[in-house]
Amino acid sequence: MIKKISLGIIVAMVTVSCVSKKVFTDLEGKYKQLQDENKELLVQNDDLQLNKNENKDYIKKLENKQTDLLQKEKALQREADALRNSYAELKKTYDLLASKSSSALEKNAVENRKLLSQLDEKETKLLEEGARLRKLENELSERSSRIDELEKLIAEKEAAMQQLKTTVANALKGFEGKGLTVVNKNGKVYVSMENKLLFSSGSWAVGENGANAVKKLARVLANNPDISVLIEGHTDNDPFHGPVIKDNWDLSVKRATAIVRILEDANVDAKQITAAGKGEYVPVASNNSKEGKAKNRRIEIILSPNLDEIAKLLTE
Repeated sequence: MIKKISLGIIVAMVTVSCVSKKVFTDLEGKYKQLQDENKELLVQNDDLQLNKNENKDYIKKLENKQTDLLQKEKALQREADALRNSYAELKKTYDLLASKSSSALEKNAVENRKLLSQLDEKETKLLEEGARLRKLENELSERSSRIDELEKLIAEKEAAMQQLKTTVANALKGFEGKGLTVVNKNGKVYVSMENKLLFSSGSWAVGENGANAVKKLARVLANNPDISVLIEGHTDNDPFHGPVIKDNWDLSVKRATAIVRILEDANVDAKQITAAGKGEYVPVASNNSKEGKAKNRRIEIILSPNLDEIAKLLTE
């Protein structure tokens, strides 16, 4: 999908020669953002693949151990069979000598008891090895099932977040190009709204157009109660203070909680929502230009899946 978007950007750059520098810069920034997202997804995929390979290596070791135990079990069985044969031969000899000599009879009895003791010992070991083998087989089966379940859960979560991203993007389609973007990154959906869509300069009161965008998003979130919603307020590095607001930290928190109020009023469960102010400390562009500062003044709504089931499997 990223390649298709990149190709679209390149085609747009080639075919529309009269595009302004600002649009070109925005396109270039989006292209870089898509490259970064692709790298992050590749890293995430590598981590998952490494986890999967480690589990497969562990299963291979268990299978090798199972093979060794089977070989030991067969060897013990052969020894037990040999002892049984020896016992049978001694029993015949014992029967023959029983009528001839009490001393010979006692000697054979002692040897007989010795062989019986050895046989009991071998059979005990055989039972122990059989129990160990069954335990190993159960462990191998449980481990394999857990890996399959983990892979299934991860795939389901990824598919659900991709579907959520599509649903959110469709709900906010009318606000594209007005300071709003929706991306899927690190298994989460990021909805970024620039302040020009939401707030007036120095204000934390949400404008009508921005409120409409938040309400459309709220309709999607209200239908997805398992999604965690983090609202982050961000500013540029221009100092700010006023009679109520002390600095950019205060302003970013006020703006984040203003979005929370709209979501709550639109029936999004408050337990899903967390508000945070980041101030000027997580910029997405340089603060050396008006354009960069405009990008840094934003609200980010980060939607995360419920990972309780995956965490439970990983800790078992």
